[in-house]
Amino acid sequence: MQAQAIQGEALTSGSAGGPVLFSDTALSFWGGVAPTSGEVIDRHHPLSGQIITGKVLAIPKGRGSCTGSSVLMEVILNGNGPSALVLEQTDEILALGAIVAELVFGHALPVVSVGSAAFARLRDAVWAEVLADGQVRLSDQAPPASPPQSASKSWSESAAKALALSSAPTDIQLSAQDLEILAGGQGKARQVAMQIVLRMARLQGASELIDVVQAHIDGCIYTGSASLRFAQQLCAWGAQVKVPTTLNSISVDQRRWRALGIDPVFGEPASALGQAYVDMGAQASYTCAPYLLDTAPLAGEHIVWAESNAVVYANSVLGAYTAKYADFLDICIALTGRAPKAGCHLQDNRYATLRIEVPAPAGADDAYYPLLGYQVGLLCGAQIPVLCGLQNAALSSDDLKAFGAAFATSSAAPMFHIVGATPEAPDATIALGGKAPVQSFKVSLQDLQQCWRELSSSAESAVDLVALGNPHFSATECHALACLLQGRQRHPGTQTVLTLGRAVKEQARANGDIAVLEAFGVNLITDTCWCMLEEPVVPVAARVIMTNSGKYAHYAPGLTGRQVHFGSLAACAQTACTGQAPAALPAWLVDPPATKSASA
Repeated sequence: MQAQAIQGEALTSGSAGGPVLFSDTALSFWGGVAPTSGEVIDRHHPLSGQIITGKVLAIPKGRGSCTGSSVLMEVILNGNGPSALVLEQTDEILALGAIVAELVFGHALPVVSVGSAAFARLRDAVWAEVLADGQVRLSDQAPPASPPQSASKSWSESAAKALALSSAPTDIQLSAQDLEILAGGQGKARQVAMQIVLRMARLQGASELIDVVQAHIDGCIYTGSASLRFAQQLCAWGAQVKVPTTLNSISVDQRRWRALGIDPVFGEPASALGQAYVDMGAQASYTCAPYLLDTAPLAGEHIVWAESNAVVYANSVLGAYTAKYADFLDICIALTGRAPKAGCHLQDNRYATLRIEVPAPAGADDAYYPLLGYQVGLLCGAQIPVLCGLQNAALSSDDLKAFGAAFATSSAAPMFHIVGATPEAPDATIALGGKAPVQSFKVSLQDLQQCWRELSSSAESAVDLVALGNPHFSATECHALACLLQGRQRHPGTQTVLTLGRAVKEQARANGDIAVLEAFGVNLITDTCWCMLEEPVVPVAARVIMTNSGKYAHYAPGLTGRQVHFGSLAACAQTACTGQAPAALPAWLVDPPATKSASA
């Protein structure tokens, strides 16, 4: 290709160049990029094994976890990040990570959104230079190499001061209280938080802010020293939340991490990060399933929730109104009580644009819903779907939880609709807002078979670890597992580990289910979840993991280096007793000859 230039929208400041690393597949930085090396560790992604450090990373957008912002900030600050990030579409999670690195830590990463037509031109580019005005210059050859600049790891007090004292955007309507916060009248922490909220409001195209009634913080996950420094700086500035606030899973079981053999080098800062948010007034709930708490929001309430599966569940199942908030923006909104009026806070942005016909095979077990969620997420990208075909399926809250977690893993969409099962989809026409769908798809059993093979990466039948509770188990799931394991013996070579929230554990204990699980030998871990657990909770000698979670089946190979078997809860219980994964697909997933593959 000849040298050429394309014009994009600059989401952050700065300019940089480097060799182009291109993919047309969205990438989750959490579970997809190793902060300590810059390697793409998502083993399902086309860039798996590539190093992003010093490259102009060109991807359509992010997907999956809200913690992507934290991971991006970590790689920026530790020198393992890309030289620039070129996106096809504006991605709020990735943009926020770069914005916090720039405005709070004083280290800029150029981030540009260029649109579909221009983005396709990066496929054949060898070198790109991103300029401060959003222009991207492409070339088919590299200029003489120069070493990339390393990120500064020191706190930039001047950057923080400039952020806190900068003037308010004139294009966003602010209340008297907003202006008071912005002027520093309620302390420096809220002043800085409001500046970040307004920066994101402008990026989202919001013209005003709205009140929120509660928050759920995902930024308490320890991704490295920068995540702790950010929280501790807010504490030093006297931060206190303005609305009731719960905390997501942290990276360790705060009360048992030493007993579990966690290295203090990791355990101490991970625990300290959780405590920092408690010191800001948040509840030590430590669960990735806040919808299981008594404080779950009501339909129509405006909230600020982070954690991808929780956001999807709140919007889709509870009918609450939240955007898919990135780490760091969640606490900024909790501190101010104000959120940009954009995204799924607006009714027009909650309607489906895709219609998807799905099969309801007779005799399907609970593995059906994570498989279906994963496949639907792959079809959707960032668009909201409405699913038709499950009107008689009588989905439980656990089915919807499993579907939503897998859907949030493979897509960037903030919600879904299922006709007859979710509150805003009594029928497809209402879910679509009375408009024709932009696209229609049909999911077949062959598609679900392909998802099963993708999520089941192990060819070995022997299983060393059964991993349950991603997202955290509910009380009904605890009871179902207790019934499956009652009176049976654990295979001596196979460990079973279950993660759940503190509140659910006490509820299950009162029901008698915890006693059954502990008698079998299940290791029950609270406060943290499988996307954060590594050795020694994952046994050093373990080679194969089995799980009933579509989310964990996707992330585990990259996060742990182990192979995975995926299956139903009953199959996981059987494996815990025998040490062997089922040898064949479940009968309901065996494809009848007449079934056709999915088509657009």
